[in-house]
Amino acid sequence: MLRRSFLTTALAFLGSTMLGALPAWAQDFPERPIQMIVPWGAGGGTDAVGRVLASLLQQELGQPVNVINRTGGSGVVGHSAIATAAPDGYTIGVVTIEIDMMHWQGLTDLTYEDFDFIGMVNTDPGGIMVSADSEYETMEQLMAAIREQPKGTFKASGTGQGGIWHLGLAGLMVEQGLAPDQVTWVPSEGAAPGITDMIAGGVDIVPSSLAEGRAMIEAERVRALATMSTERQEVFPDTPTLRESIDSDFTHGVWRTIAAPKGLPEDVKARLAEALEAAYNSEEYQNFMTERGFGVRWAGPEEATEIVAADDATLGETMKAAGLAAQ
Repeated sequence: MLRRSFLTTALAFLGSTMLGALPAWAQDFPERPIQMIVPWGAGGGTDAVGRVLASLLQQELGQPVNVINRTGGSGVVGHSAIATAAPDGYTIGVVTIEIDMMHWQGLTDLTYEDFDFIGMVNTDPGGIMVSADSEYETMEQLMAAIREQPKGTFKASGTGQGGIWHLGLAGLMVEQGLAPDQVTWVPSEGAAPGITDMIAGGVDIVPSSLAEGRAMIEAERVRALATMSTERQEVFPDTPTLRESIDSDFTHGVWRTIAAPKGLPEDVKARLAEALEAAYNSEEYQNFMTERGFGVRWAGPEEATEIVAADDATLGETMKAAGLAAQ
C-alpha cells in the first residue's frame, strides 16, 4: 500500500514536472487574436495569399487571424507596421520582395534584418499584360513600338515608384538597350489598381505576375503578351516567354513570406512556423494557389532568411544598373 502510494505520488510529480518543462507556447500561445498585416491593397495577389493563409492559420492556431491592409509609401507603411509591432507573435505580416528594394531607393531604413521570417509560401514570375483592346497582340509588336516611339509615349503601372514590377520593366528596357525610363511609370498601390487603370485607358502596360491578372485575362479584358520566366507557366500555356517572343534572356519575379517583428521568442516562432507549414501543405491552400495561377514554394525560417538576404544583394545591383537606386 505504501509502495503504491509512493508510486502514484512519483508519477504525479513527474507528470507535473514534464508539463512545466513544455515551452510556453505549447501551453498558452496564442491566447488571443492575431493580426496579419498586408502591405498592399485589397484585391491584389498579396492580399489574396494573405487572406487564405489567415483563414488556415486560424484553424491551426485556434484563434482568429485578422487581416489588416496597411498601404502607402510603396509598401513602406505596411512593412513598417509589421517591423515596429511588439515581437510577441500577435502581429505577423506578409513581407514581400519589396523589403529588399525600399532601402536601396532611400525610402526607408528598414531591411530584411528588421524581421524574423516564419516561412516563404509563394514565388511568381513576372509577365507583360496589355488591355484586350490594345493594338498590340504580341510582345514583339509592343517592343517594336516602344523602340520607335519617343521616350514617355507609353505608360505602365502595377506597383509603387521603384517597386518590384517597375524594376522588372526598367530592367527589361536596359536589357533591350533602351533607357530604363523609356516607358513612364505611374505609381499605384499594387497590381489590381494598375490593371484597373489599364483597362480604363490610363496606362498601356502592366508588368506584374500573370496570376494577379488571371481573372481579367480569362474574362478577355486583359491580354498576356509574355512571361518573365525561363519556361511557359503551366496555368498560362499560350503565353510565350520573353526568350520565345523577343529573344530575351531577362527573367524577373517575386516571392511572399510570412514574418514577424525582429526579436520573436524562439518557441513562439517555432509554433507559428509549425502552423504555417501545415497551412501551406493543406489541400485548400495548394488548390487555391493552383486555381489562381500562383506559384508555390515552401522555405522554413532559416532557408527563407537566406533567400531574402541573397535577393537583397542581387536586387541592389540590378537597381543600380537600372538607375533606380539612391545609394
